[in-house]
Amino acid sequence: MSDLLLAILPVFLLAGLVKGVIGLGLPTVAMGLLGALMPPAEAAALLIVPSAVTNIWQMLAGGRLIALGRRLWPMLAGICLGTWAGSGLLARDPTGHAATALGAALIVYALAGLAAPRLHLGPRTEAWAGLPIGALTGLITAATGVFVIPAVPFLQAIGLEKEELVQALGLSFTISTAALALGLARDGVFGFDIAGASLIALAPALAGMWLGQWIRLRVSAQTFRRCFFLGLTALGGYLVLRGVL
Repeated sequence: MSDLLLAILPVFLLAGLVKGVIGLGLPTVAMGLLGALMPPAEAAALLIVPSAVTNIWQMLAGGRLIALGRRLWPMLAGICLGTWAGSGLLARDPTGHAATALGAALIVYALAGLAAPRLHLGPRTEAWAGLPIGALTGLITAATGVFVIPAVPFLQAIGLEKEELVQALGLSFTISTAALALGLARDGVFGFDIAGASLIALAPALAGMWLGQWIRLRVSAQTFRRCFFLGLTALGGYLVLRGVL
């Protein structure tokens, strides 16, 4: 366990730093790096506490939580249903397909971030699209431990203001983390030992967030974001190649 902690502490420091600079990316970076060191199910379990605490913090920062909950409840319900429907995909994966799927998800997310497409969904489309978007996000969460696709592009496309978007991301990620934690606990992955390690990982994650916020005030976030997505593309490609070779 001591060797494991030495390996994961810098991972969560880096992941927290990324979240502090661009507002998201902690589970994505952590899953990508830890997926190269351990089974994806264990990596997903390790990120539960740092992800939950940082996302609750982000979710509560602002005065629009109730209004956002009313607006986004179909997507949030879909996330829960999709995650629970796919529960066990990470835990029962002796072939390593989950790591390959994780790599593919990272590449898709990174390429979408680099392209920065200007999508827009009207109220009518938003009303019916929320549930299937959430369900698909939940299934991808259950299979890979990454809960940004396609929820993040959807939230970016429905016309939220900047601060509303940040709070909506925190709300979406909090629900995804809770649903994933319940699924992993049911599958016997998120036990006391891994929960303790996850709690220890909270400290470097918070330190990384603080450092990232400090950096965000001094460098171009757009430049850092571009480097971040390029790095994720390379990391995802490595995981895919490792899984198919």
